[in-house]
Amino acid sequence: MTRHARVVVLGGGPAGLGAALGLARRGFDVTLAESGDGVGGNAGSFTLHGLRVDHGSHRLHPATDPEILAELRELLGDDLLERPRHGRILLGGRWIHFPLRAVDLATRAPPAFALGVARDLAGKLVRGALPGGPAPAVADGETFASVLLRGLGPAVCRDFYFPYARKIWGLAPEEISPVQARKRVSAASLGGMMKRLLPRGQGVGGRTAKGTFFYPRNGYGQISEALGAAASAAGAEVLVGTRVRGVRLSGELPAVELEDGQGVRLMECDHVWSTIPMTVLASITEPSPPADVLQSAHRLDQRSMVLVYLVLDQDRFTEYDAHYFPSPDVPFTRLSEPKNYSDTSEPRGRTVLCAEIPCSTEDTVWTADDGTLSNIVLQGLATAGLPVGSRIVEVTARRLPSAYPLYRVGYEEHFDRLDTWVSGLPRVLSFGRQGLYAHDNTHHALAMARAAVQCLRDNGTFDRARWTAYRELFSNHVVED
Repeated sequence: MTRHARVVVLGGGPAGLGAALGLARRGFDVTLAESGDGVGGNAGSFTLHGLRVDHGSHRLHPATDPEILAELRELLGDDLLERPRHGRILLGGRWIHFPLRAVDLATRAPPAFALGVARDLAGKLVRGALPGGPAPAVADGETFASVLLRGLGPAVCRDFYFPYARKIWGLAPEEISPVQARKRVSAASLGGMMKRLLPRGQGVGGRTAKGTFFYPRNGYGQISEALGAAASAAGAEVLVGTRVRGVRLSGELPAVELEDGQGVRLMECDHVWSTIPMTVLASITEPSPPADVLQSAHRLDQRSMVLVYLVLDQDRFTEYDAHYFPSPDVPFTRLSEPKNYSDTSEPRGRTVLCAEIPCSTEDTVWTADDGTLSNIVLQGLATAGLPVGSRIVEVTARRLPSAYPLYRVGYEEHFDRLDTWVSGLPRVLSFGRQGLYAHDNTHHALAMARAAVQCLRDNGTFDRARWTAYRELFSNHVVED
């Protein structure tokens, strides 16, 4: 049954694709516009020397809603693999397994770190803050630094979270909003962190949920590709290489100005669903937002990232899927090896490393050439005790201008002002990681898409009250590592 409402979805990442698929299956007329050459956005994949690689390290976590996971299993079949977590952190010159293991912490952690954690834990026990307790409540005037110091203690903050935060966000911990502590650090109390080291109940497939993740056989982007193919099969029009030039709201119905290789066209619709950055949406909407809204949009920054890929002439570099580097001595925060995510043996004699360098678009690393980036990564690997030698076949880089939202202290005022304006636009919905300025996982984005589809009534009207209730749930999302 075809329903009498046309929806134009802006952005072809997981949120936009999930929404397009859900709407098309319900019989709505859907067009999705994606500016890239393929779907997926930051969650996409591409082929490098015969190996599928991602835009950094990505996993589908066991915390995924069971209905969403079941749908992905249906779309991907046996290609959706359940894989063991097998990473490590370089802490004080020593490697510690990640996710954290109690035995590993006890036997391999730097003595000063282990002693500091024990001292902090003993102090909390004396004060009655027993292990496994909830993260401390956030008080007025607090910051990322104060919340974590109170919750985790000086040792964990000094040696891990604070230096890692400086690298990821480019800010001192005191300059970061306490919201970041709640959304990004899922065990923001020392008791909670210790509780995570204990065995848990069985997860999907009978395994311990905290020790596994899901990953497509052909790269993380296979999730988006499968969603896009299913949306097309259900009747959605999925356009790639199509840039959104404007959203016009001056007529009775909204219209979206699209540009592709054939030129510019204006598409009238009943609803515009945007998953592009909400700051970008504010800049392309006509009539323009009020001056104070535009000013707030300019105050909401994104943390960018340069991804440096090293193609090596060998089967494997290490046995680990990802390596984490909190120390400022190493210029990248994480190094991943895609072959170890999908456990593929092909192509033989080749593997790829991906080094993630958070930055701003004004930093010199953002515009550095491949040769300079190669030297930066090689020097960092040598510092970490992971020399590559002369086995490099190729070095190439990709750049993500919008990798993470940057939660500066006081950002909430600017977000609320922009969000209030966007929420008041007739027949416009903004959602997803970029659309809600949210540091979320893929399973969160897919949950937002499913919720949005449920809020569109059969008669083509949108249930704003129900969406507001869903927004309350989204605010409790916590990023999985």
